[in-house]
Amino acid sequence: MSGPQSASGQIEHQSDLVDYLASGNKPKDQWRIGTEHEKFGFRLTDHSTLPYEGPAGVRALLEGMQRFGWQPVMEKGNIIALTLDGGAISLEPGGQFELSGAPLETLHQTCDEVNTHLKQVREVATGLGIGFLGLGFTPNWTRAEIPVMPKGRYGIMTNYMPKRGDHGVDMMYRSCTVQVNLDYASEADMVRKFRVSLALQPLATALFANSPFTEGKPNGHLSFRSHVWTDTDPDRSGMVPFVFDGGFGFERYVQYALDVPMYFVYRDGKYIDASGQSFRDFLDGRLPALPGEKPTMGDWADHLTTLFPEVRLKKFLEMRGADGGPWRSLCALPALWVGLLYDQGALDAAWDLVKDWTTQERQALRDGVPKLALHTPFRGGALQDVAFEVLKIASAGLKARARIGGSGQDEQHFLDVLLETAASGRSPAEIMLDRYHGPWKGSVLPAYEEFAY
Repeated sequence: MSGPQSASGQIEHQSDLVDYLASGNKPKDQWRIGTEHEKFGFRLTDHSTLPYEGPAGVRALLEGMQRFGWQPVMEKGNIIALTLDGGAISLEPGGQFELSGAPLETLHQTCDEVNTHLKQVREVATGLGIGFLGLGFTPNWTRAEIPVMPKGRYGIMTNYMPKRGDHGVDMMYRSCTVQVNLDYASEADMVRKFRVSLALQPLATALFANSPFTEGKPNGHLSFRSHVWTDTDPDRSGMVPFVFDGGFGFERYVQYALDVPMYFVYRDGKYIDASGQSFRDFLDGRLPALPGEKPTMGDWADHLTTLFPEVRLKKFLEMRGADGGPWRSLCALPALWVGLLYDQGALDAAWDLVKDWTTQERQALRDGVPKLALHTPFRGGALQDVAFEVLKIASAGLKARARIGGSGQDEQHFLDVLLETAASGRSPAEIMLDRYHGPWKGSVLPAYEEFAY
């Protein structure tokens, strides 16, 4: 989850909110790839959670990372993030360690960034007796076992979440994801990319499904993380079907965002609880939390980070459907979406594939993939059939980009792990369940060895 945003300036008119999104328009030669991934830190001795304080805690880990040039970000005397060269390391509510990567030109660069980050993390963590796990949901920890990180917004959200759904706190404290942020050239380009990526987000969930355990037992899902989002907060999550309506654009998304209740306002280094209050009232100077005060553009940017649809629009598009997973998958997710969205021929082919899907069909895929992944029924077949078509399009898109890495290969090979999953029809979660019922002998603890970074 994001920290305070850097946008500045007063909001004079509602049109300024539209202009803010439109300011993300970039020519193709300036499009970049930003990859984010979260992971669970744990004590190597007993696989328990990490406190913030202490010799084997999160603060010590953040302090150790500074040997590589990372600079601390403080909140009330606590290190809550690190920054370096356009990238950031931040803390999720339960101590999940997140890399928010710098905006990079190629998949080779973003994968090098991931590799460098994980090697640095492992160097520091090993010396502290800490390991890191790549799954979409903690396999055995209860809510009560997970510490709360010292970030003001998390206290506000923790108190508000149970008012809107049964799994909001689980989302905050017990889940991990991998995401990619991608650019658009214009409003029309944003609309086409938003529609394609939203329709295909359930496929990403299926390909990356990697969270079959809760509190030490199978939970009946392949992506329990995805299921959790179905009962988190209906005001701010889901498949946002209006994206496919005629006339959709920046203005329509602004109206949606204005109707999503607020969480907080950030002032003078503090988070002020505005949970459930209206940004529309804020625009009119009628926010109960700050009576008479009107919002800044930074407040709007902060508010946009508290919306959680399957695809999120800020000054870029954010793909939100995938579980966190093994090292290889961290490069595969950006490869999938860059291949589909950053080549015009691939984008057009992907749109041709999904343009006649109905609202009901898209929702049925979203409803089915948490339990069934690639086995989810679709038009007389299964989602696995769609996976082959989509990966073919993505591969062609990467080939057309012709970005060659140091090994002499283009970017297509980053899709290999997804091609293997599509060919088998079996998600990472299903492979893990086989191990649980086989060599793991009914225990989830071997996951801390086999799925550690």
